[in-house]
Amino acid sequence: QMQVVESGGGVVQAGGSLRLSCAASGRTLASTMGWFRQAPGKEREFVAALTFYSMNTYAADSVKGRFTISGNKAKNAVFLQMNNLTPEDTAVYYCAARIYGLSRGSGTAESSQFYDVWGQGTQVTVSA
Repeated sequence: QMQVVESGGGVVQAGGSLRLSCAASGRTLASTMGWFRQAPGKEREFVAALTFYSMNTYAADSVKGRFTISGNKAKNAVFLQMNNLTPEDTAVYYCAARIYGLSRGSGTAESSQFYDVWGQGTQVTVSA
């Protein structure tokens, strides 16, 4: 069974940077891993994703040019480098993984239904 664990959240001032890490472990591999976030009172939204076989990346318009997703296929890990943070980026950030060959997910990498396993989330707080 796969487990997903995020790390790297914290408190930062506006304009600052943070780097989130996420690793998937267990007896199965991930084909795609993604980041979502949920701010208080709002729905969970897509942030970025990476597909390991092609190393293609996807990002929400709201974070393009500021956030960069990267990955390590051998370690089943992804990273989210977040630069020029604003208070609007404050949220719990969740990492998710789609299980290679055994996925029951649907849709595209930008959809939460695409993923099979979710982490517990890590808080990112950006102060003005």
